[in-house]
Amino acid sequence: RQPKEKEPSNTSVELPPELCSIIMSPISIATFYSFSFVPSIMHRIESLLIAVNLKKMLADDCMQKVLEAITTKKCQEKIDLESLETLGDSFLKYATGQWLFKTCQNDLKGSLSFKRDKMISNSALCEHGCDHNLPGFIRDETFDPKMWIIPGDQSINYSLDEELLSTTRKVYNRGRRKVESKKVADVVEALIGAFISSTGSRLAALSFMNWVGIKVDNILYKSHIPVPPDIHVDIKNLESLLKYSFHDHSLLEEALTHGSWKRPNYQRLEFLGDSVLDYLITMHLYRPGMKPELLTNLRSASVNNECYALSAVKAGLHEYILHKSQELKDLIAVAVLHVEQLRFVTTFGWEWEATYPKVLGDIIESVAGAIFIDSGYNEEIVFKKIGALLEPMITPETLKLHPVIELKELCENRPYKKKEHVVCRDDGTASVTVEVIDANGVKHERSCIEGNIDMAKKLASRAVLKSLKESMPST
Repeated sequence: RQPKEKEPSNTSVELPPELCSIIMSPISIATFYSFSFVPSIMHRIESLLIAVNLKKMLADDCMQKVLEAITTKKCQEKIDLESLETLGDSFLKYATGQWLFKTCQNDLKGSLSFKRDKMISNSALCEHGCDHNLPGFIRDETFDPKMWIIPGDQSINYSLDEELLSTTRKVYNRGRRKVESKKVADVVEALIGAFISSTGSRLAALSFMNWVGIKVDNILYKSHIPVPPDIHVDIKNLESLLKYSFHDHSLLEEALTHGSWKRPNYQRLEFLGDSVLDYLITMHLYRPGMKPELLTNLRSASVNNECYALSAVKAGLHEYILHKSQELKDLIAVAVLHVEQLRFVTTFGWEWEATYPKVLGDIIESVAGAIFIDSGYNEEIVFKKIGALLEPMITPETLKLHPVIELKELCENRPYKKKEHVVCRDDGTASVTVEVIDANGVKHERSCIEGNIDMAKKLASRAVLKSLKESMPST
C-alpha cells in the first residue's frame, strides 16, 4: 500500500523577534547597514557620469559645475541650477546686447530690445537646447533610495528604451519623461553661468553659446555718428567727475543727450550700458555656494533704475543732461530736492518716495556704455569708474527687500490674506490699493497715487508693511 502524500500546508509560524537572531557571520551589522547607502552612492555616480558625458560634448573641465547646471530644484539636493541660471542670464543679456549694438547700428533702443528679447526668450533657448539634445541630461526628479532600480535591470516593470542623445554616444533611460520648456531654457542659461563661474573667462561661455546655436561672434564697432565734441557739455569737468579721460569726446556727449535735444540721443548707449552693468554687478555679487534667493534679491536691489537715479543725482550728473524740455527740467529739480531732503546714506535701496524722471537712471547706463566703447570694451574699467558712483554697494548684510517682495513673503509665511487693486487713470497716473487681512481678522489697507504703477505699488506696500509691523506684538 502506497503511503498517502501530505497536502501542502498553508499555515505559517510566527516567531517573536526578541527571541530571534540574524546569522550573517562574518558580516557585521555595521557592514550590513552600510549597504543601505549603495543606492545613494550609485545615484551620485550615475549623475556624475551624466555630467561627464555632457561635459565631453562641451569642454574638458568644470564637471561639478556642469552637474550643478543640469540639476533642478525639484531634485531637493544641496546644489541646483538657480544661482548659475541668474549668472548665465546676465551674461546672455550682455553678450547678445553687445552683438546687436555692433551689428544693428541704425536701430534705436526699442528695436534693439525687441530683437534681444526674441533671441533670449525661453522658447528660443528651449529650441536651441532641444536641437542639441540637452533635455536628456536634465536631472529633474527627487531621488528615493527605496525606488532605486539597478542600472541595466530589464524587469517587466522597468523596460529600458535605447535613445540616441548625441551623434557619438548612446545613453539608456528607463522609459520616457516630460521636461518643461522653461526648464530646458533654464539649463541653457545655467550652463552659460557654469562656464563663467568655473573658468572666469567669457570666451568659454561665448564658445558654448555659439555651439548651442546663439551666434554672437565678436565684431569690431566703429561709431557712425559724427558729433562735434566740446560744444555743449563741459568735457573736462565731466571727465574729472568720472575720473576717466575719453579718447572720443563725442561718446560722452551722446551719453548725456536726451531725446528732446536735436542730436543723436543716449538710447543706444543706454541699451548697451544696461546689459554691461547688469552683468558686471551680478558677477561682483555672485559667490559659489550662495543661496539662489540671496543672489536674486541682491541683484534686483542693485540693478534697477531707482538706484541708478540716486547715483546720478548724488554724483551731480543731472547737471550735464542736454535737453530742451521745461517739464523735464522741473521734474529733475523736484527729484534733486527730494534726494537732498532725505539725505540717502546709500544709493542701493528702495528709498524713493515719489516718482522721478527715468532719464536720471538712464544716464548712468548710457555713460557706462560710452566708457565701455571708449575703453575698447574693457569691463574692468567700466566697473571701476561706474562702481565708484554706485558706492557704497550693497552686501548681504545691508540688503533690504523691495517692499512688494517683503510683503509677499510675509503673507506667504503667515496666515495673511492679500488683495491688490490697480487703476490706471486718464491723466497718466496710477492708483494702487493694497489690502491685507492679518491672522486676527484686522484689515490693513493703504492706497497710493503716483506717476507710474511700480512706484504706487511700492509705496502702498511699504505703508501696509509698516502698519502690520506696528500691530505685531513686540518680542
